[in-house]
Amino acid sequence: MKKDLFDYVWTDKKRTLFGLPLSFTRYFLTETKFITRKGFLSVEEDEMELYRVVDKKLVLPMGQRMFGCGSIVINVKDVDTPIKEIKSVKNPREVMNQLDKYINICRDKYRIRGRDMIGTYGGGVDDDEGDY
Repeated sequence: MKKDLFDYVWTDKKRTLFGLPLSFTRYFLTETKFITRKGFLSVEEDEMELYRVVDKKLVLPMGQRMFGCGSIVINVKDVDTPIKEIKSVKNPREVMNQLDKYINICRDKYRIRGRDMIGTYGGGVDDDEGDY
């Protein structure tokens, strides 16, 4: 993939031992998407539209905090990856603030709020049906 294909707002690698970016997992944030790219020879890329984010959680384990890192768990209204984890990135609070900013911009653009996405995934059937 060409690097000039997207205008990245933020990019980082998954941090490993001592907060060093010794991983083949990269994270990219654009104004409308969050992209995760994993692998070296065989590359797997996953895109997530920002307006589909339902909830976010910041996780700061002691081992990561010692090196200025943390993880972000994102719940998304998506079929293939309903829970997205951004593992061990530098300055996780700043990343969370950038995510909030661009999520709100995308939601305003499409006139969507979190309450508009509440419901079942894929039109599932109620568990109470047939229990008479």
